Amino acid sequence: MRLTIALLLLTTTAPAAAQQPTHAAPAEVPTRQFGGADLFGLSIAADPQISPDGRTIVYVRRTGDVMTDRMQSSLWLIDVATGRQSPFTAQGSSPRWSPAGTRIAYVASDGDGGGSQLFVRWIATGASARVTSFPGAPQSLAWSPDGTRLAYIATVAGEASTLGKAPPKPEGAKWAQPLTVIDRVNYRNDGPGYVKPGRDHLFVIAADGGAARQLTFGAFDDGGPLSWTPDGREIVFAAIRGPDAERQVMNSDIISVDVVSGAMRTLTSRDGPDGQPRVSPDGTRIAWLGFDDKRRSYENTQLYVGDRTAAAPRSLTASLDRAIDDAVWAADGRSLYASYDDHGQRRIARIAVDGRTTPLIDNVEGDALDRPYTGGEFSVSNGGVIAYTGGDANAPADVWVWNAGKARRLTQLNAVMASAKSLATVRKIAVTAPDGRPIDAWLATPANRVAGRRVSMILEIHGGPNSAYGPSFSTDVQLYAAAGYAVLWTNPRGSTSYGADFANLIDKAYPSADYDDLIAAVDAAIVDGTADPSNLFVTGGSGGGVLTAWIVGKTDRFKAAATQKPVINWVSEALTMDNTLFTSRYWFTKLPWEDPMSYWNRSPLSLVGNVKTPTLVVVGSDDYRTPVSESEQYYAALQIRGVPTALVKVPGASHGGFTSRPSQSAAKASAIIAWFDRYRTNTAAPAPATAAQ
Repeated sequence: MRLTIALLLLTTTAPAAAQQPTHAAPAEVPTRQFGGADLFGLSIAADPQISPDGRTIVYVRRTGDVMTDRMQSSLWLIDVATGRQSPFTAQGSSPRWSPAGTRIAYVASDGDGGGSQLFVRWIATGASARVTSFPGAPQSLAWSPDGTRLAYIATVAGEASTLGKAPPKPEGAKWAQPLTVIDRVNYRNDGPGYVKPGRDHLFVIAADGGAARQLTFGAFDDGGPLSWTPDGREIVFAAIRGPDAERQVMNSDIISVDVVSGAMRTLTSRDGPDGQPRVSPDGTRIAWLGFDDKRRSYENTQLYVGDRTAAAPRSLTASLDRAIDDAVWAADGRSLYASYDDHGQRRIARIAVDGRTTPLIDNVEGDALDRPYTGGEFSVSNGGVIAYTGGDANAPADVWVWNAGKARRLTQLNAVMASAKSLATVRKIAVTAPDGRPIDAWLATPANRVAGRRVSMILEIHGGPNSAYGPSFSTDVQLYAAAGYAVLWTNPRGSTSYGADFANLIDKAYPSADYDDLIAAVDAAIVDGTADPSNLFVTGGSGGGVLTAWIVGKTDRFKAAATQKPVINWVSEALTMDNTLFTSRYWFTKLPWEDPMSYWNRSPLSLVGNVKTPTLVVVGSDDYRTPVSESEQYYAALQIRGVPTALVKVPGASHGGFTSRPSQSAAKASAIIAWFDRYRTNTAAPAPATAAQ
């Protein structure tokens, strides 16, 4: 997990279901066009874990369940040599091999409606045993080096705050719910909602079951991944602790806890996040991710190595100028395998302890389905065989394996879908910003496009704003293309994967010149001969919603727009979002009441008086990252001005879970298409004969 907090980034969880539904969906006329119902037929691979000997992979397969409208997760085994698959469990997640490779620990429902619990499967016999009976769902599983214990993180319930008390309630009386008292700085989180009393702490339990032992306590949240020292005496983790912990945003430290005594030592102390610690195989060093917090909107997360106590730290990746997403030690302790984004593509490299970097893999893909964000996961065997999620724009992520310089695809989870549907083709196009900077962009064209004919085009803008799109599969892109639109997406200044300087071109200046990059990309698609300049449309979510609303306040060249879960007023967003301290600390130089005009001048609401473009507003009803009130402000302003508009709410959807239910993902895209169709005209002219087709 990245240590930076991209507060406007939508991280979608890909739909997935382990078993085929017991009831068929309503019959449809077969069609080659990709449609909303196809979202239920997609499967995506995630969290591939390779066995220590490199012979077997266990991975999470997510598939849409048409009867529950949920993405369901099952676990599958793959024989690396043959590629043969076999089911492991019908539902489950977070599989982790024991050090000897004879057992797999995983998380699954207890079957009694009590939530998730920790289970262990013995590979030789196929027998499974439930290990925990704790109310809090286990996370960040980690085997002890000798395989006798498991460490994990779980939530410990707490007592709610009170002020005063109600009068005595008569027996049998039906009274209102008691008062809710909120006294935490961060009192609600996008997704989980309002914070319930309790904290996340570290536990250890015997691998064959028994009573769990809590190792950490206090009014703090401890986090994974967890890393044991080779002697099994200590566990290293990350947390924000101390008397001012609740007012720290990104100032976590590496902490070591003694498994016997529970005594803790804080190993790092700088101003900035330190996390994802990994103890070296010989126990003499610790690697971790972090950066010095300079109060900028973006910093590269670097890979550090220090001694057993994290002293004398050295950054191995300062010269790489890319943010490290994850890193694990090679078995010999001489290097680490690390993933990072570069020019819109997730990569894996081997990084030696002297900082030498050897690129290995360049086609890592993540588990987002609706939009083409970068991402992906990997694991490494003792012999250096890498299992990872990989692919391209033609299908969601599959399981791949890399060995001795060669990559091999082990699954083709969506081969039937791909063979039955006419999918949009995706290619990269050249874009140059007004100041001469090259900008990466990709263009998808409808499968039925007539050669030499321009088509209506949608500009799709990513969120973040410090994040990145790439040439990845996207259901939104395919649905738009099936409706006859070309789709353009790009990484304007502020995007990640191009270095810290490029990302910080919008530091304390967002939105700004990123607008010019986006317009340059549109112009390039017109010059390319694909886009019909009289039928241009624009949409984007979160940070992309901000820029969509900004664009229609700056230009009338788009026929219609759809701003999804935007920030409209930076003052109200800064004071109502779930991470209360973030916006004013990292995206502005002063607090809202100290310099309100700096917030206003960068708010799309300040430009609403210019808007003439018909603009749809879309938001999840339970969004706490860019709260619903932001979208409602914009909708009200457009209505007051008489600009054609409509407000679409996705019931029960958070910011990060905006499209987590397949039916809502399909319906949201359909609503945007219907809005654009309302204003699309059929006036496309043939493209110039010299244009690229």
